Amino acid sequence: MADDFAQLIPDARDFYTRLAANNSKDWWTAHKTEYESRLKRPALLFLDVIADHLRQVTDTSIQTKLFRPHRDVRFSKDKTPYHTHLHMLWSMGDDAPGYFLGLSHTYLRIGAGRMGFEKDTLLRYRAAIDEGGPLLDAIDDAENKGYTPHEPALKRVPSPFDKDHPRADLLRQKACSYWSDIAWDTDDLTEATKAAFSDLTPLTQALRSL
Repeated sequence: MADDFAQLIPDARDFYTRLAANNSKDWWTAHKTEYESRLKRPALLFLDVIADHLRQVTDTSIQTKLFRPHRDVRFSKDKTPYHTHLHMLWSMGDDAPGYFLGLSHTYLRIGAGRMGFEKDTLLRYRAAIDEGGPLLDAIDDAENKGYTPHEPALKRVPSPFDKDHPRADLLRQKACSYWSDIAWDTDDLTEATKAAFSDLTPLTQALRSL
């Protein structure tokens, strides 16, 4: 059976290639209907399909979000008004781990984890990394499956940990999310997404316990 959402990949790549070359209000206004029919509508359906799957896998409620196309340019030197990507989020709740998918003209990436920690949670995260245990096991599992984190946010290992700590790179993080690319020519976006999220569920479950 053909995947109902396979066309979302080439449609997003085509639309955002053209938007990147014409990032203006006039161009967007002329192509808004195309965005809504080719990208927004199937993306919202895709969010619901994957949310149903995650509810079964994680045994918890799942909130969905399609990120807005407009950029907040108030504090940015880049004043282009629109994002050149389609980002989706499946969250386990406020201040909780989530699953992510991003499509653009330059990347197709998938991931899961926490994009940032509140102060108290960050301290618990660092303690869990220092001590070892389920979270570290889940991180090792994600890395062994080919998922990678963002670069550490801090230049130095935070106190009270030694600068030569064996897990210094993890201690220099202020978030914990792991990512991988999906092949552009995948013909089953639904199954590729479900497989990746299954890979990363041990990580989200470990993060929920912090």
